[in-house]
Amino acid sequence: MRIEFDEPRCVAAGQCVMVAPDVFDQRDEDGVAIVLEPHPGPEHHDEVREAAAICPAAAIRLVQE
Repeated sequence: MRIEFDEPRCVAAGQCVMVAPDVFDQRDEDGVAIVLEPHPGPEHHDEVREAAAICPAAAIRLVQE
């Protein structure tokens, strides 16, 4: 799995960080999300799928590899 993140779409809601804190974080200056693990391990796949599903801006896209 690979995460594609559309940073300009991010509204800094932080939902992804709450659901998958090992994979996502937020910048201190503006709260925009950052991807810590663009290729998360299988142990994180469920939470990353949930983060993508609940992102209010639909800024997270998952690509199966």
